[in-house]
Amino acid sequence: MRAVAVVLLLAVALAGCGETIPPAPTPAQALMLKPADPRLADLYETACKACHAIPGTGAPLVHDRAAWDPRWKQGEAVLLDHTIQGYKAMPALGQCVACAPADFQGLIRFMAGREDPAS
Repeated sequence: MRAVAVVLLLAVALAGCGETIPPAPTPAQALMLKPADPRLADLYETACKACHAIPGTGAPLVHDRAAWDPRWKQGEAVLLDHTIQGYKAMPALGQCVACAPADFQGLIRFMAGREDPAS
């Protein structure tokens, strides 16, 4: 019994050691997500949502940290370059001709679940 208590105590202590990745949104939840900023929300609805909120498109789903974290580790500059230049199946500019680089940065942060640049 004491060994079980020690194991549970260690498990609780270790749980705080790493970053907890929130679960990916369900497909229904992904369809409902949008940036808080009205301009970014409009740009997201017209350019990003068709691929990033629909499973099976090959694009990392909005707020799916398990899919976005490896990309995020490449750095925001790489993600911005991939967005502007196009990368694999993603078209150049993500089909958002109205987007400025700052818009892309905000949209990338939103979709990656990293609205706070420090996260």
